[in-house]
Amino acid sequence: MAIKVRYLSEDEIEKEAELLLAEYAETTGTPFKLPVPVEEITTYHLALRLGFANLHETLRIPMLRDQPDILGAIWVDREAILIDRSLDPKHNPSTAGRYRFSVAHEIGHWRLHRSYVAKDANQASLFDGSAEPTVICRSSQAKEPIEWQANFFSSCLLMPRHRVHKEWQECLGRTRPLLLSDLRPNGRVMMRAQTMIDEQGGSETGAVDDALFEEVAKPIARRFGVSAPAMRIRLEKLGLLLRQTPPQASLRVSP
Repeated sequence: MAIKVRYLSEDEIEKEAELLLAEYAETTGTPFKLPVPVEEITTYHLALRLGFANLHETLRIPMLRDQPDILGAIWVDREAILIDRSLDPKHNPSTAGRYRFSVAHEIGHWRLHRSYVAKDANQASLFDGSAEPTVICRSSQAKEPIEWQANFFSSCLLMPRHRVHKEWQECLGRTRPLLLSDLRPNGRVMMRAQTMIDEQGGSETGAVDDALFEEVAKPIARRFGVSAPAMRIRLEKLGLLLRQTPPQASLRVSP
């Protein structure tokens, strides 16, 4: 059962992520560089243990339709985070973006939710396999408030608003938003859209639209060390990628 948490606005969550980045910069004495160093923030600044495990096996929880559902877990009282071994970028470089997002997600639980958990001084050692995690993060529960909050915190931490705007201008040479109608599908976009339909279902139109935006997001995503879908979602949230012209809004901003 998911832990019940109080409502937090997007602005509150974003401010908490910005505060953590400011704290980290003060601790190191230098501004952070991209990509945001989530591992160093976890182990050096927050002094949390970070490791990998086959979480379904460790927690004795079956996979969901033969696919990993648990990508991370946090033991608050033991100050430790484990990420599922399937996301280890040393063995599977294509998962690097999802790995970083998962680490930042667990940091979100630490910053936003640890006050909800009662401490147990008698809890068994994390690595002897007998202690239960405070929060088990399941992909299938992404819409639960506690998981949504950690996901949004992760996006704000990995893709800080002011840095995204700066990189948008450097990569695209513009400050104004980009409209979906300004983009045209090409062969690579159509192949990506078909892959998305095969993996996730949904309409062809929606998949093509997402693929178009992800092509725009890719060069910026590389700078932040995140996946193209994660960057696409963040750019849309910040109003830099628009599916339609906002009512009564002007996009005439100096490039």
